[in-house]
Amino acid sequence: MTETAHSYALTRPAYVGQSHLVVTDLAVVSRFYQDILGLKVIEKTESGEVLGVAGLPLLTLTTDRAAVRAPLTAAGLFHTAFLMPDRVELARWLRHAAHNNVALEGASDHVVSEAIYLSDPEGNGIEIYADRPHEQWKFHGDGTVEMATLRLDLQKLYESAPQDRWDGMAEGSAIGHIHLQVGDVAEANAFYRDVLGMKVMAARYPGATFLATGGYHHHLGANTWNSRGAGVRSEHMTGLSDYTLRFNDRDALDKAVAALAAHEIKTERRDGGLSLRDPWGIGLNLIG
Repeated sequence: MTETAHSYALTRPAYVGQSHLVVTDLAVVSRFYQDILGLKVIEKTESGEVLGVAGLPLLTLTTDRAAVRAPLTAAGLFHTAFLMPDRVELARWLRHAAHNNVALEGASDHVVSEAIYLSDPEGNGIEIYADRPHEQWKFHGDGTVEMATLRLDLQKLYESAPQDRWDGMAEGSAIGHIHLQVGDVAEANAFYRDVLGMKVMAARYPGATFLATGGYHHHLGANTWNSRGAGVRSEHMTGLSDYTLRFNDRDALDKAVAALAAHEIKTERRDGGLSLRDPWGIGLNLIG
C-alpha cells in the first residue's frame, strides 16, 4: 500500500489542519457533512463529534445550549475550504452533489484552482476545490500569485467524472484554507502577516486579503464584504469557534510564538500547542 501524497498546501511551513464549528442542531449538521461532503465520524463526545477522512480529523462540531445564531455581519467564518487531492475527485464530488440535488451557491475558476461553493444547514460557508499543479501558477515579481474569479464550466467538470460509486471524500483530502470574515483588512494583515509571519499572496481583491506560507496561493483569506467594522465575537455565538495552524517548520513556529510575546498577545498552552484569539475573538491553535 503506497502512502498518499500530501497536497502542496500541506507541505508548506504552516497549513490549516482543522476547523471547529459551534452549531445548534448537531445531528442535522453532522449528517450533512457525512452525507453531502463525505466525511466520516472519527470520535463522539458528550457535546460534539469529530469528523474527517481516513482517520484524519478535519472538522469538529460541538453544540451549546446557550448558542445563539451568529448574524451575517459578525466576524467569523466566510467558508471552510476542503481541498480535493485532484480534479478527478472534485468532479466525482460534483457528480455526487448533482445526483443528490445539493444546492450550490457558486463556482469559480481562480486560475490556481477550481472551486465550488455551498453552505451547510446553519449557513456555514463551504468551498470544495482542487488546485491546479503548482508548476502552472503564475507569480509576479513581488512574490504574489496570479488569481482571478472566472466562470467555471460545471457541466464540463461533471462530464469528466468517472461513472463509479462515490464512497465519500477521498483519502488525501484536507482543509486547504480557511476564509474569515473580519472587521478590517489592514488589521487582519497586521496580525496574520506582521505577527504570525504569513505573506500576502493576493491583495488586489477589494475588501479582502489572501495570505499563506511557503508560496501557496492562500492558507487564509480575510474579507470585510459582509462584516466591515465588526468587533469581537460574542460568547456562545454559532459558527467558527477556532481553527488550527500546523507547522512543518519549527523555526516558523518559534518566530510566531516570539512575535506573539513581543506584541503581548495573550496565549495559553493547550494540547501540546499554543491557543490564542485573533483581533475578532476567533480562536487559533498553533501546533508544531
